Amino acid sequence: MERLDYFVKRLLLIIPTFFGITVLCFALIQFVPGGPVEQAIMQMRGMGTGETTSGEGASASISEKQRRQIESYYGFDKPVYARYWNWLIHDKVGMRMHSYRFPEKTAWELIQQRFQVSLIFGITGFVLSYVVCIPLGIAKALRHNGAFDLASSVAVFVGYAIPPFALGMVLKMLFCGTVDAFWDVFPIAGFHSENYARLSFFGKIHDIFMHMFLPVLCYVIGNFAILTLLMKNSLIEQISRDYVRTVLAKGGSFGRAVWGHAVRNSLIPIATGISGILTVMFAGSVIIEQVFEIPGMGRLSLESIVGRDYPVFMGILALTSILGLLGNVLADFLYVIIDPRINFRKQ
Repeated sequence: MERLDYFVKRLLLIIPTFFGITVLCFALIQFVPGGPVEQAIMQMRGMGTGETTSGEGASASISEKQRRQIESYYGFDKPVYARYWNWLIHDKVGMRMHSYRFPEKTAWELIQQRFQVSLIFGITGFVLSYVVCIPLGIAKALRHNGAFDLASSVAVFVGYAIPPFALGMVLKMLFCGTVDAFWDVFPIAGFHSENYARLSFFGKIHDIFMHMFLPVLCYVIGNFAILTLLMKNSLIEQISRDYVRTVLAKGGSFGRAVWGHAVRNSLIPIATGISGILTVMFAGSVIIEQVFEIPGMGRLSLESIVGRDYPVFMGILALTSILGLLGNVLADFLYVIIDPRINFRKQ
């Protein structure tokens, strides 16, 4: 019963935590210089001459009435708390607000356009990381200090040490036909080909696979070292526990002690990262998406921050905050499934 109470409290705690995150970020962006009002004024100052002017004459070109009209258009004529309430309730956490950069589209419409790309990018990278790293970590732990352990450690750390953007540029040079001396196997950029709509179902899958293979490889290779070593060290620690020696003392085989007991308990630290499965649709690397020109959520987030497109930025922040908080609850739930001995009672 105490577990049910704990999870109910964690779910209820999401509400004030979400308010705290969004209130803080919403308040900060209202006072960051270079916002939509300032950008609109700068554009108006440059309209007459074709270039942005400066100095006293430029300031006089915009009257106070015009400035108030611009502030009213963007909603900056209201107090911060009124703007936040309007964003939260009337605009459905900003999803119904129109983008400042693309006035004909709402924040949700822009997020939807990038959703499929980031979902494929995030889920593929997430699954590959765990499918490869958990077995590799187990194999390294069972062959600790052996030839396989040392060779795999060198390979993992070399991959981890290479910056993803540098690896992406090297892979494009080797396999995308940018250099005549190498191969032209994968598309150089984008998420799918121009004739994507005319392809068959399996043709579309193959087309997306060819476009996403190199970006996903760059994205997941940096996670290999962390997850692999975490799994290895966790399993080594579990193998040295008394319950493993007890299984062996009772006549059980080493394989039974490892696979039947130690491996399950060593998954507890790994379960922390599994909570991120709820936010994989927003996963991605801005740098990798820039290198391969992928229209994903990473680029959309960067563009909204740089361009002061607050509706889009706050919409992404709201979604990732909710999913991230739910993911933390999911991690606790996975702890209980992996190890039923875990309880949340106050000692």
